[in-house]
Amino acid sequence: MSANRYIKGAIFAILLVAGVATASAQLFQEGEVLYYRAAYRAKLVPNIEAGEVTVSTRLDTLCGKEVYRVTGNGRTLPFFRWFFDMDDTYDIWVDRETLRTQRFESDLKEDKYTFRSNYRYDWDSMRVHTWSQKRQNTPREKTMPLTNESMDAVSLYFNLRSVDLDSFSEGEHRQLDMVLEDTIRHLRYRYIGREELKVPKMGRFDTMKFACTIGSSEEFSFTDGTEFFIWITNDENKIPVMLASPVRVGEIRAYLRRYDGLKYPLTSKITENGKRKAGN
Repeated sequence: MSANRYIKGAIFAILLVAGVATASAQLFQEGEVLYYRAAYRAKLVPNIEAGEVTVSTRLDTLCGKEVYRVTGNGRTLPFFRWFFDMDDTYDIWVDRETLRTQRFESDLKEDKYTFRSNYRYDWDSMRVHTWSQKRQNTPREKTMPLTNESMDAVSLYFNLRSVDLDSFSEGEHRQLDMVLEDTIRHLRYRYIGREELKVPKMGRFDTMKFACTIGSSEEFSFTDGTEFFIWITNDENKIPVMLASPVRVGEIRAYLRRYDGLKYPLTSKITENGKRKAGN
């Protein structure tokens, strides 16, 4: 895998994970902004930060109705742009009452490559209409059936922020459906357990660890999918603080660098004396 694929993989992965702050209304607060760094590391290669990701949540209006809007933007860091300049933006609009995605849009610029897409969800008829265009090629359109578990590529993963762990057993598998371009992919995830995690330049956190696998087609086969891991703070915010995915040589990671506008105190942060931080 080339260096640009490492960068893109890390940035896209964290955008998947960090784009669904609205998955649970009790977690949402307008003005929440999460800042991440994407990095590559291998046995003989130090941790190389190559990209940055910002995920913001705000109120917006769609078809005359007030909705939540989550925007994720990923860019390569200035030092790396001379050989791979990437500027990817994802937007989702979510119904404030049902918390279902109403619209998804992406605008990707990666050197000379461009890709745009939008999905429009019709939950009354349980269908989604997708439109996508690579470079200046003829756009592709497709209408697909929805299920109650259907989500877009960004909103899918933050579903974990609203997981009721009391209903989970360690090692238990669950599955969701992901709308991706003109296909339905199946995500299987399992709760591994609690773990104390050290995040670069942020300190240690009490986290909940999940393992996820994405099927490569519309089939229910996970044999060719790559398993990656997500750590979420074990507090009321349930912020993703790190994602790690193995690659052919080494590993890509995306981790929290800073945050603004959280609804609750970050009590999962572990202090120097080994205790959790007290709430404000």
